[in-house]
Amino acid sequence: MARTKYVGVYTDDMGDFFYETELGRDKLTGKRIRKKSKFNQNGRKFTSASDAYKELTRIKNEYHQTSGYSNYDITYEQYMRELYLPYYETTVQESTFEARKNVFNIIIDRFGSKRIRDIDIRDVHFFRTWLLSKSGANYSQSYASLVFGTFRRTLDYAVTMEYLEYNISMKVKAIPKGKFNPTYWTKTEFEKVISKIYIEDFYEHMCFVMLWVYFMTGVRVNEGTALEWSDVDFKRKRLRVYSNLHMRTKSDWKINQYTKTDDGRRIITLDDDTVEILKVWKKRQRQFAKVDFIISYDGSPMTKSTIANIMNRYAKLASVNPIPAKGLRHSHASYLINEFNVSVLILSKRMGHSSPEITLRHYSHMWSGLDESIAEIMTGNVKIETADEKQFEFIGNQNITNTMESTMWGDAD
Repeated sequence: MARTKYVGVYTDDMGDFFYETELGRDKLTGKRIRKKSKFNQNGRKFTSASDAYKELTRIKNEYHQTSGYSNYDITYEQYMRELYLPYYETTVQESTFEARKNVFNIIIDRFGSKRIRDIDIRDVHFFRTWLLSKSGANYSQSYASLVFGTFRRTLDYAVTMEYLEYNISMKVKAIPKGKFNPTYWTKTEFEKVISKIYIEDFYEHMCFVMLWVYFMTGVRVNEGTALEWSDVDFKRKRLRVYSNLHMRTKSDWKINQYTKTDDGRRIITLDDDTVEILKVWKKRQRQFAKVDFIISYDGSPMTKSTIANIMNRYAKLASVNPIPAKGLRHSHASYLINEFNVSVLILSKRMGHSSPEITLRHYSHMWSGLDESIAEIMTGNVKIETADEKQFEFIGNQNITNTMESTMWGDAD
């Protein structure tokens, strides 16, 4: 079977859509309750992944409403484990669900044993303070915002499912996300980094290609690790970004045939330097084995931790500040803006943003320095040539006329 962009929805070998899910455990037998079907409630086959997903959501809601969970004694942990998390898993990509597990655990640890209906405004206030305070979790503002926002959404769903009459957390001020301040390498810093790579060594050659591809294309980390040679069109100088890699361990991974957003599926035009670098690397890589992944030295895709280790190693050798793996994506944006004054529309397309507004939200501050260069270009651009004599008699406001005359000739005695 093949996965679709909807969690819990798949296609079989015949191309038919079906859903498959687990609803928890039977209260009497303890056995897992699983549901799988190619048909909706009217017995008709699904014609799209979206149709299958809608039916899956209906099945889950119906199950939980008829399984006795809407009692007043349900604890927050029971609500999360048996209702909210199964629902949330069907609404996001698998990688997103995995990434949010730590956030959910933080919230469950805080409220798990408390009845969901007993959570009051003081509990919410104390939780908000705990997330930010030095004597508490002392999380960064952005992470605290994520945790608190997630908690609020879990209670929103509890209202929807009629466990609560209203969301008590909405009476407490939200935690702002904070200013987005991406870390990146400038062109000069990147040049210093790659100058420390000895590409005669096969592994270091791979490190060079990895850093170069990320810096020159701006692909997301898991988009880059999923890139295969079939995604490169050397003749047309194009790179196809249509998938992402979800990796748990070096041996436990899979390629999802979709990107973070629908607009993430894109074709990136490659510069001649990148095309040549990829040609040389492909030839050398094939001397060892037939490898599908571009960023690979042993046939397996690269892990995020390995990428981070490589970047830290060469940053230290080059005496530049280390940046996270996603910093190479920000480096690409900085490079295009500062070196070529690229337009917002072009950058948005290359980055795979859903709209130029998102691009501006992330990188508008990088365009600020360009105002100086524009001012330099403006200097002398307009020819300054004024009249040699007066062209008309001023007949405007009398007070202004008198004032001007008094200034020019002085007041009469």
